[in-house]
Amino acid sequence: MNQEPKGFIPLSLSEFNTLTTLLSDLLDTQYPPVIIPGEAILGIEAVAAGIAAPGRTILNVVTGPYGSLFGQWLERGGATVIEVKVSFDEVITVEEVASAVERYHPVAVSFVQAEVVTGGSNPAKEIFGLARKHNLITVTDSVSAVGGEALSVDEWSVDFAVIGAQKALAGPNGVSAVSISPRGWAFLESNEQAPRNSILSLLDLKPAPDGTPPLRVPPNIPTLEARALIAALSTIADEGLAQVIKRHERAAASAIAGITALGLEPWQKNSRQYSTLTTTVRINGEENLRIKQPIGIVAPGDGELYGQLLRINHFGANASREGVETAVRTLAGLLKQDAEQAVQEVRQVWGEAL
Repeated sequence: MNQEPKGFIPLSLSEFNTLTTLLSDLLDTQYPPVIIPGEAILGIEAVAAGIAAPGRTILNVVTGPYGSLFGQWLERGGATVIEVKVSFDEVITVEEVASAVERYHPVAVSFVQAEVVTGGSNPAKEIFGLARKHNLITVTDSVSAVGGEALSVDEWSVDFAVIGAQKALAGPNGVSAVSISPRGWAFLESNEQAPRNSILSLLDLKPAPDGTPPLRVPPNIPTLEARALIAALSTIADEGLAQVIKRHERAAASAIAGITALGLEPWQKNSRQYSTLTTTVRINGEENLRIKQPIGIVAPGDGELYGQLLRINHFGANASREGVETAVRTLAGLLKQDAEQAVQEVRQVWGEAL
């Protein structure tokens, strides 16, 4: 038999259109996003390369390591980068962004919506509202946020939103997307330095301006990852995005209750700043919490945050009562404490949120 394995049948145009439609619905936008043939960091760098140019002043909010990296890429492209940075156990306030806008008069503002590394969540809707008031191009790294937090691209006037699938969407990490508004495309096209004929070129991937569906599937789309993303997005659609977000909110609230019952503190200082995807735990000298490798969904801090915090990654399929309970039991074991009272706190909060 010479029958080709089904997994290697090329992605059909119908499947590709289904993928872009599901992504558009997820992001609440009428404009089909660009599919990126790789992990979302590729899309983030592509946006930076496409918008950065000498003479452009861009306000870059830094509340974690990915914001810092994005600023470096903007500077590499020749942009003047105004960095608004806070301690990584805090997130930005819209007032701090407003002050910098009034002072520096940027053409664009960029930020990370949800910080899974630090467990914080920036006030996205308020920042977009401020940017709209000042007619600024908006860029958001929503790789971690999408599916765990609201992101209404058209209503909020989001010009560039990079999304990934491996966090709240419980999908693959080998394919991602960038949502680009008409204003965003114009901003790219006005940049003579924007990459062309490059893996970082967004302009080479631009859909037809009249909304006409493509005649063929872009040749660089990874077939198996695209099908896996379709499956993940279909599951989200079946559950309902609002319910998926509520499930992440419930997981975050119950995780906070559980760690508090163990005598631990959240890493983030302000409860209004907690991410729905990751609960970060301040180590505070607890040597038993200085783990080197993940234990289930409990993971050590990344980079400079190692030894300062632990992360409970309750996103995607792990945004469940069982996932949070297991993580709380793991922490109790590390602390050599009985876990039952903390587990009861998790269950109580989970039940109250039903």
